[in-house]
Amino acid sequence: MGKQGPMPSYETIDDYIADQPEEAQKVLQELRSIIKEAAPDATEILNYKVPSFTLVSGGKKDQQIMIAGYAKFVSFYPFPTTMAKFSDELKDYKQGKGSVQFPFNKPLPKDLIIKMVKFRREEILKNW
Repeated sequence: MGKQGPMPSYETIDDYIADQPEEAQKVLQELRSIIKEAAPDATEILNYKVPSFTLVSGGKKDQQIMIAGYAKFVSFYPFPTTMAKFSDELKDYKQGKGSVQFPFNKPLPKDLIIKMVKFRREEILKNW
């Protein structure tokens, strides 16, 4: 069972990650590195109290991707249009409208995550 009570506020993404269960910390750091590899210019911020990445300078909340840690998985929030574009490749993962869960017992699909981040960035730039 997860932590009880209101979600704490964090000063930095590092603070957020450090407060997660040990297994979640490792996967969050790996996911963070993959996102930064795919979008080296992404700005890291906290949004909705979770690690977020602004893919274009001055990007609004709906132009960010986010990650969050849980007891048995990490969630990646790349945006509903990105989820739809990669639905076939994500079919083996539990999903929400704009998120995908990566369980701790499976390696992160690095190449897929990179493609998703790059797709979302290009999508934002087309509508910028």
